[in-house]
Amino acid sequence: MLWIVIAIVGLIIAITLVLFRVEDFSHFDQDEHPVREALPSEAHEQVLGRIRDMGNASRGLRGKARLMALRQHMDGLSEGLALASAFRFNDEPRGEWVLAPGADSQRRMLYIHGGAWAAGSPRSHRAITDRLSHIANAAVFALDYRLMPENRFMDGVRDCRKAYAWLLDHGPDGESAADFMVVAGDSAGGSHALALIAWIRDSGLPQADAAIALSPSTDLTLTAPSNRGNIASDPLLGPVFGGLSKIPLPVIWWATLAAFRVSPTSPVASPLRGNLANLPPTLIHASDTEMLLDNARRYAAKARSMASPVELHTWPGMVHVWHIFTPLLPEANDAFDDIAEFLAQLEAPQDHKP
Repeated sequence: MLWIVIAIVGLIIAITLVLFRVEDFSHFDQDEHPVREALPSEAHEQVLGRIRDMGNASRGLRGKARLMALRQHMDGLSEGLALASAFRFNDEPRGEWVLAPGADSQRRMLYIHGGAWAAGSPRSHRAITDRLSHIANAAVFALDYRLMPENRFMDGVRDCRKAYAWLLDHGPDGESAADFMVVAGDSAGGSHALALIAWIRDSGLPQADAAIALSPSTDLTLTAPSNRGNIASDPLLGPVFGGLSKIPLPVIWWATLAAFRVSPTSPVASPLRGNLANLPPTLIHASDTEMLLDNARRYAAKARSMASPVELHTWPGMVHVWHIFTPLLPEANDAFDDIAEFLAQLEAPQDHKP
């Protein structure tokens, strides 16, 4: 009987190694990634209080009830803010246009919200999309992509692809060609954004002029050191996903495959594991205390090794996707100033030497 058990375990291990083929990216951990020298502002304590409130909103709930509470709480994040933009619903593709006063409708940005692919919406991220429309002088389309578990992971991916192709020829006032395109997203939406620009490159569509990823997930294999090393210092993701550190990685990979119906090693779900050559100028923001820090670092290092112009700017001690707490949090305002500078440099006339 023992030899049968040993044989079965051996077979499972062999199938796991063949199926997932997890490439080791630890050599990218040697790259230097400077962190801004600053201490979190006093407002950061208020942000931590809001995060505790979000945890309390779903405390004691399980399953669908917990997910619904999380979605409801996230949708309320932008309530009460004095937002200058107009918000215009769009049915197909589903989402909303975010239009700062005087925004140029020929300049467009596709924004893909975060929420672990299971929560979040255009409404939950209005604090971000409002600011982006202003600083980019662009019409921002906040996509309401299909979420798990009601839908498959790939349904959301297809929604992102469809929305980008549509935005090339459609603005808030109808059919018209875009003069300038940006793909942006945060957390899970940042993963979708980074996977999307690789798909655009391979699909033959006009590539985006730039990409912006805020605290992105880039690798669902969870093999980066900060995925476990920063559990205690990440007040948002740590309490929710910290328990995964007690589960062997192969078990997590099988569970991810079952839930996503996509391998965690697939570049569609883990853009770090794809071809990162010939990508548009990309700006990534991360916090040095969040669980996804090394996901961002590894992506930036690999992309640069393949000659893609990717910048990683890191803030000290910030919560995951701290941008959503603008204007309360000074560091969020600094981050939007950084994005504005990135876009300005991208569009500045280049000096040409004879």
